[in-house]
Amino acid sequence: MKRVRARPTEFPVSMPDQQFTAGRTDRRGRPRSQSWRKLFILAASLGLTGWATSEMFHVLSVNGLTLLEWVLLVIFTINISWVCYAFVNATIGLGAALHALRRRPDPPAYASIANARTVILFPTYNEDTEHVFATVLATARSLSGAPGNFECFILSDTNDPEIALREEAGFERLSRQAPADVAVRYRRRTINRHRKAGNVRDFVTRWGGRYDYMIVFDADSYMDRDAILSLVAGMEAAPQTGLIQTIPQLVGAESLFARCQQFAAALYGPVLGHGIAWWAQKEGNFWGHNAIIRIRALAEAAGLPEIPGRAPFGGHILSHDFVEAALLRRAGWSVEIRPEIAGSYEQGPPTIIDLVIRDRRWCQGNMQHMAVLLRTRGLSATSRFHLITGIFSYLASPFWLTFIVIGLFLSLQNSFMLPTYFGDSASLFPTWPVIDSERSLRLFVATMGILFAPKIYGLIYGLASAEWRRTVGVWRTTLGVLSELALSVLTAPNMMAAQTGAVISVLTGKDSGWSPQKRTEGGYTFAATMRHNLPATLLGIVLTGSAIAISPVFAAWLAPTTIGLILSAPLTWWTGQRRAGRAARRWGALVSPCEIETPESFAESKAALPVFRKLRPQWLASLLVDRNSQRRREFLVDPYWPLARYEVHEPLALARARAERAGSVYDYVNALSRAEKMALLNSCADLQTLSFRFMPMRRSPATRRERLASGTAIPALLRKPNERPPGQSEGSS
Repeated sequence: MKRVRARPTEFPVSMPDQQFTAGRTDRRGRPRSQSWRKLFILAASLGLTGWATSEMFHVLSVNGLTLLEWVLLVIFTINISWVCYAFVNATIGLGAALHALRRRPDPPAYASIANARTVILFPTYNEDTEHVFATVLATARSLSGAPGNFECFILSDTNDPEIALREEAGFERLSRQAPADVAVRYRRRTINRHRKAGNVRDFVTRWGGRYDYMIVFDADSYMDRDAILSLVAGMEAAPQTGLIQTIPQLVGAESLFARCQQFAAALYGPVLGHGIAWWAQKEGNFWGHNAIIRIRALAEAAGLPEIPGRAPFGGHILSHDFVEAALLRRAGWSVEIRPEIAGSYEQGPPTIIDLVIRDRRWCQGNMQHMAVLLRTRGLSATSRFHLITGIFSYLASPFWLTFIVIGLFLSLQNSFMLPTYFGDSASLFPTWPVIDSERSLRLFVATMGILFAPKIYGLIYGLASAEWRRTVGVWRTTLGVLSELALSVLTAPNMMAAQTGAVISVLTGKDSGWSPQKRTEGGYTFAATMRHNLPATLLGIVLTGSAIAISPVFAAWLAPTTIGLILSAPLTWWTGQRRAGRAARRWGALVSPCEIETPESFAESKAALPVFRKLRPQWLASLLVDRNSQRRREFLVDPYWPLARYEVHEPLALARARAERAGSVYDYVNALSRAEKMALLNSCADLQTLSFRFMPMRRSPATRRERLASGTAIPALLRKPNERPPGQSEGSS
């Protein structure tokens, strides 16, 4: 059988670490932005914040401000500034989005990309093999016959031996099914350093010189053919552009929570995205995927240095995307957000629990940006603002909770503090406690209007969009906004508690680790959901009890927050159910256009899934004694080990040492750790050496006790129904 080269000839590109202390690079023809737009956003946000702060000051200072009231005012100012910026950005975004709806798109002109060399990267880490490889195959097929030169490159960081063997079996099938004019490649790193950023950097430094551009996918990304071609054409037309970011829409949601997120992204995403694109212009941001990058620009300007110190604040940078965008701009390259490029999709977390798990890792990465801001010179003000918004997206939750707690203490203080009717000076009339209820009510109404205005803007956008009217309709769009608003109000307190816990966890020095994201529904029992939400539930009970003890009126005012906290467990469990999502669709709630008209890239990926069903991966035990199988997979194994001279890879060394004491191949495999198994799979030379040791033992099979202990040869009569030996896929013989 003909073997496709898993990896092309290396064409190395230097990607040096950037210095935090390096200044801004003065490039000839440096793209410029219109400063007045940024000044307008800043002035409008600060002006609105100033008005709200002034109103809050007058509400609190009727009889002078206590220390607690001053603290409350400061916390309110910080919180309302974030809300005001979101309001101003959404207001501008609505105007820009409506203008884009009225503008006829220019016909695509792809003739300019005929000579462009573009690689589409698929970084994976212990992901579902069938899902990822089906997306690769669908993407390659969609680009067959397209202008330009395209390749698909799977960059595996998988460290689970069973998944690694499934990837190898999957790539053999993929290489047979892929079109001849779009090459598919596969590389699995032997040593996983610096996570996703290190994975991509390894590719750039070894093969980056072969390509002009790279489009980065996530494991759950999809992009239509026209979207990919538009990105390449955009780069060809702008030689000073280093990165173009699309605004991906969510797709494939089944649970109620995922459908809620998908609806919000489809309706509010264009409004917010157009707003950011309007004022950021050439100084946009990078969200890590569904974007095209000029490889030369990334290599020369965005090699990430390590932050001095230990995790969670030190070490390699987790949220690399924001920092890479800032470094590209520092070096004079433009970074653009293009909301007008449609056909970019991804899948969101299926449950609140999965969102919280992902958010914990993102929280640590964004908290690291504090060190980046303090250490890095030469960053533009806009790049710094992007980093600050990322930080504050997590700090907003503890600030919100602090505001509630201080309000609780103030109410408690007022309940037990005796009023002073007559001061020290002589007075004919007492000084009665006064509450400016009219101003307080006006501020409350204005704050709620500012907070929920982006939702109303999304509804306006949906009603104005011909696509929304044609696919979803006016009634279902309106019902969807009301449903999303209700669910977001109920789940927001739970997210506040979870993000507050994540911030505290980072500040106390706990590292998030690195675990793959769950991308499919199911898997959490009600008991597990209760355990996960226990802190939020207890917080809600404590706040409710304290508020009732102070005043029933105060408890009613706090109810929107406390109800969401107390009901966090049943809400998390209910919104994570597929049947709840199906019921919402039957009622016409939370329906988005991608459900009515399935995106081409998503449909093609799903259609390609059967190709990778019934994979037959090799077993490690049989691989150790089968030289033919070893030779067949040698082309898949990356021989590059990034080790210094005399540096020893401990798992591989331990695997070699254990072989000396193994009585049989089954005993040996059973004694290996997961890391040691991976080290062997990544070393063809060691597999060959071990095969000479264990092949003579094939004539003397292991005892029944050894085979049962290793779990590699369970007699069929002793297995439970549908049970398979470890590593064997469904349908394997």
